[in-house]
Amino acid sequence: MAKKIKTLRFDTDWQYDPAPESASAAKINAQYDLFIDGRWQKPQSGKYFETINPANEKTLSRVAGSNEKDVDRAVRSARQAYEKVWKKMAPAERGKYIFRIARMMQEKARELAVIETLEGGKPIRESRDFDVPTAAQHFFYYAGWADKLDYAFPNKKVAPLGVAAQIIPWNFPLLMAAWKIAPALATGNTVVLKPAETTSLTALKLAEIIQEADLPHGVVNIITGAGKTGVAMVNHPDVNKIAFTGSTEVGKIIQHSIAGTNKRSTLELGGKAANIVFEDAAIDQAVEGVVNGVYFNQGHVCCAGSRLYLQESIAKEFIQKLKDRVATLIVGDPMDKNTDIGAINSKNQLDTILKYIQIGKKEGSAIYQPACSLPKKGFWCPPTLFTDVAQSNRIVQEEIFGPVLAILTFRTDNEVIEKANNTPYGLSAGVWTDKGSRIFNMTRRLRAGVVWANTFNKFDAASPFGGYKESGFGREGGLHGLTPYLEII
Repeated sequence: MAKKIKTLRFDTDWQYDPAPESASAAKINAQYDLFIDGRWQKPQSGKYFETINPANEKTLSRVAGSNEKDVDRAVRSARQAYEKVWKKMAPAERGKYIFRIARMMQEKARELAVIETLEGGKPIRESRDFDVPTAAQHFFYYAGWADKLDYAFPNKKVAPLGVAAQIIPWNFPLLMAAWKIAPALATGNTVVLKPAETTSLTALKLAEIIQEADLPHGVVNIITGAGKTGVAMVNHPDVNKIAFTGSTEVGKIIQHSIAGTNKRSTLELGGKAANIVFEDAAIDQAVEGVVNGVYFNQGHVCCAGSRLYLQESIAKEFIQKLKDRVATLIVGDPMDKNTDIGAINSKNQLDTILKYIQIGKKEGSAIYQPACSLPKKGFWCPPTLFTDVAQSNRIVQEEIFGPVLAILTFRTDNEVIEKANNTPYGLSAGVWTDKGSRIFNMTRRLRAGVVWANTFNKFDAASPFGGYKESGFGREGGLHGLTPYLEII
């Protein structure tokens, strides 16, 4: 007699209990001035602007707004520190300061993560497990290079450039600051850095760490403000190097501004990464990689895998698995350790994302958004994916910078390479396949600065990052990240 097998059924109508991180772990001042010449100074304009928590729209702090006079003060401070102290200091001594900053970042890791989440809207898990540790890693890494530049560039003479003006975006404020400050200091340059106006607090907390580390006054200056502050930094005649991460449109303006000058520049701009999945890939692993590449960070990375190319034979199965996985994502309080998708950083950015979602609908694409209740206050967007998408659609060609995925299909290697390269951008890409030969073929032919194989959005301080075409030029990270800050003869 056949034995009946009892089927177990699980009730899926349940939720995680809240697991919030405490905001009390971070000390945020009611007001911040400018960090110039090793001390806090009032802005010349006397003006301040509010920075808010995008998850509840509550004010976190008031931050100084810099004008041209403030920029000039910061650049003069950096120039004086460069000429009198920093370029004359023994490289090993410079390395000690950078090591000290890295260690202090580790000691204050919890506080930095909380501030990053409160102001940026990203889940605390991402701030805690990726942003802060990776930022500290970059300071450790470049501290090690400070006294080894002769080995990095054998048979060459190297010298620092001077004063570096650095402008960073809102999506990874602490990490972007580390990407730029650490190699500049290791190569003997001094710095004037401006964070995005919506995410200034972790950079200002880093200024406190730099002050506590007793870095010589003026070596790093951190000033805050909006676009006009950045324009003044780019146009200042005593700046030797511009390092910018942000939109392609602003990158082009910077190029025009410094044309005909001797200023060096590196630009890390927009992206529209292709994530390519072949029929022989480990599908469940690829599904998780796709989710990680475009949803866990709210799509707020220029290298987000926002174009998904599926080989036709697996498309139906993959899309269903992807929808099932997306339906499990938790959208909500970024400070809750269970949250997968936090708040959009600003109302302006949310409006842009919603505009593109409407464009996708009007273009005739099929939309899927899981059922989820969004908080009434703050800036929120559910994870979104589009199918029945054409290569020419705007949601395929233009950067959205949000949790929106466009899915297309392909049949052959040559077809998907042509489609993947058919975009103005060339920052990153991903390839999922079991065949090593195919990986090497794809990485050789894809016009992207970084190509991940069977993974996505993995970073290491020793690995260079940067793009082609309208994604900019120059590299940050690794040995390559030293070059833009050096005169090499």
